Amino acid sequence: MLEFVNFYLIPGIVLGSIYALGAIGVSLIFGILRFAHFAHGDMMTLGAYVALPLVVGLGFTVYAALPVAMAGVVLMAILIDRLFYRPLRDRPTIIVLVASFGVALMLRAAIQFAWGPHSHVYEKGFRKPIVVEGLRIAERHIWIVLLSVALVVALHLFLTRTKTGKAMRALSDDPDLARITGINTERIVAWTWVLGGGLAGAAGVFLGMDTQITTLIGWNMLLPVFAAAILGGIGKPYGAIAGGLVIGIAEELSAYPWIGTTPLLDPTYKSAVAFAIMVAMLLWRPSGLFKGRVY
Repeated sequence: MLEFVNFYLIPGIVLGSIYALGAIGVSLIFGILRFAHFAHGDMMTLGAYVALPLVVGLGFTVYAALPVAMAGVVLMAILIDRLFYRPLRDRPTIIVLVASFGVALMLRAAIQFAWGPHSHVYEKGFRKPIVVEGLRIAERHIWIVLLSVALVVALHLFLTRTKTGKAMRALSDDPDLARITGINTERIVAWTWVLGGGLAGAAGVFLGMDTQITTLIGWNMLLPVFAAAILGGIGKPYGAIAGGLVIGIAEELSAYPWIGTTPLLDPTYKSAVAFAIMVAMLLWRPSGLFKGRVY
């Protein structure tokens, strides 16, 4: 039982927390701007790389570098919106979607140019996990989950307690009515990129804490992040949280030896689990668990 918890359940919760942060951004952007942002994974990659010189070069802790990485991705997200997405705001959705593919390629190329194509790590060496009554958990995993929860709580308070957050929810529910009531849509769009970019940056840093940093880590996370958003209900941030946890745990549990002593599914095929769940949800309940948008 402890082996199941230590090596499958806990990593699944950690991975699900990272997926949730990315999926929230995807849902927010879809809910406000009405397009699937395929450059979101590379924004996560950017967050990991912005923190890298601070941690490795200047000796910052990862946690001290986290706000800087989030701010860096926010600035890049707003710049990308101004340069590439705002001129296409009134064009068909498919055009903006294709543009996001181009933005992803440009962003990835810029990261490779700035930091090179090689893999990096924040910290070298082995860190002994915390062991309590046979329960083994890495300290970084505790912080990843706790900080993810803190970010989600902050987002919840922002969306429910602030005027801007309520305006975002109104614009997502009924754009025409929101405009008639005088809501400044461009200001809300900017705040959408602030929230989505910030969470993407945090997810990238958490990825860097848990694994090697490469220019493809965000791209590789794109499928499970979208699967989490669709599972929870596209356009529903709270659904994205649940979807992220379900996808993360399902991926890790798929490698558990449920029958015999060999893994049920080879770990290299974990992404297939996210894809299968996404397809099943699209066929069975396209609106997701939290009844998101269906177009």
